[in-house]
Amino acid sequence: MSCLFCKIASGEIPAKVVCQDEHLVVIEDINPAAPLHLLLIPRKHIVNTLDLQPEDDVLIGHIHRVAARIARERGVAESGFRLVSNNNAAAGQSVFHIHFHMLAGRSLTWPPG
Repeated sequence: MSCLFCKIASGEIPAKVVCQDEHLVVIEDINPAAPLHLLLIPRKHIVNTLDLQPEDDVLIGHIHRVAARIARERGVAESGFRLVSNNNAAAGQSVFHIHFHMLAGRSLTWPPG
């Protein structure tokens, strides 16, 4: 297995784990773009949104529910947070394993990028 996020999810590569379960590992981003910058990484290897299958619907819903729980626990639910998934290189995807950036703790401008 050569995928960086598969190795992190399996524990082969250490990371600052915030929480995890059988479907997902949440880690602190090593190059944070906001005071709160977490990566929500499914254990299942999926390249990006373009590769999602109907059987992944429950997984994606789970990721969003975990993000909501973390937002409440970290005190950013009311002020707001952003959940971002980049798809392919021109959109900023650098690790080709679907993941979501959770950003909060500062004003986030629109449009991004």
